[in-house]
Amino acid sequence: MWIAWIEFDLLLGDVHSLKQKRSVLRPVMAELRRATEASVAEVGEHDLHRRGVIGLGVAAGDAGHANDVLDRAERLVAAHPEFTLLSARRGLRRSDDD
Repeated sequence: MWIAWIEFDLLLGDVHSLKQKRSVLRPVMAELRRATEASVAEVGEHDLHRRGVIGLGVAAGDAGHANDVLDRAERLVAAHPEFTLLSARRGLRRSDDD
């Protein structure tokens, strides 16, 4: 089994409160869940209203499929005009890696 993850560091646009931040991030996270069938959560920068970190994790039978899911997620996040994708950090491991 392969376990893959990606973290998106985001700079939000015209957002002035944590409530507005959530209203921007929630639809993107829901779209990621639908498009990738992966686990998605806000995983960082909870107290900053103009920054956000979204994490996505997936388990797959082969590394190629896991990478395809991460690629699809990255394209989806990068296409959103309401924020800037500052970075995307990835990881990929086999379940029996030490």
